[in-house]
Amino acid sequence: MTQLLKVQNLFVSEDGFAAGEGQSLERPFGHADPGALASWAGATASWPNRAAPGGSRGLDDYFTRDFSHNIGAEIMGRNKFSPHRGAWKDEEWKGWWGDEPPFHTPVFVLTHHPRPSFTLSDTTFHFVSGEPAAVLAQARESAQGRDVRLGGGATTVRQFLDAGLVDTLHVAVVPGVHLGSGVRFWETPEELTDSFHLEVVPSPSGVVHHLLWRR
Repeated sequence: MTQLLKVQNLFVSEDGFAAGEGQSLERPFGHADPGALASWAGATASWPNRAAPGGSRGLDDYFTRDFSHNIGAEIMGRNKFSPHRGAWKDEEWKGWWGDEPPFHTPVFVLTHHPRPSFTLSDTTFHFVSGEPAAVLAQARESAQGRDVRLGGGATTVRQFLDAGLVDTLHVAVVPGVHLGSGVRFWETPEELTDSFHLEVVPSPSGVVHHLLWRR
């Protein structure tokens, strides 16, 4: 069975940025408002942090519900895991997510600075370096036949795209959000169409879902 490398629910502003400038402990997405970027997903019935019943169904809910389907491991860049730069000065930092991370799989964090693995609940974080293909091989072995999610951020996704390793992408372009600067994912989705098929599906919520799969 083929193990896919998948990008799922990558939120992008109308002008192509996945995060703003100036990431900090207080501002994980820099000057971008994460609530605005994720509002379409947070409004769905399947949003995992929903505190009250209700929520929308339909296309947006499908992508929220499908997020963890057949995923056996995740790869993420260091800046998705932590606002810190350079050598690990404080190994007490365990990520943004508290004692119950939302991944429920092994997670491979890309970093040039070694750090011991640790486990929170049912998620084990491994800190790895190396070329994208080598990291993907580790994640695939750990995934035990299931797919691997490439969790971001945008710079990490582009590294794996440039290496020709990504099989499918789902990018949600959020209407009315313009960042002007930050971590850019694309100028236009058409820049990926030499390597990927592209289908653009608007949702009633206003978010525009971009589905790409390898040619």
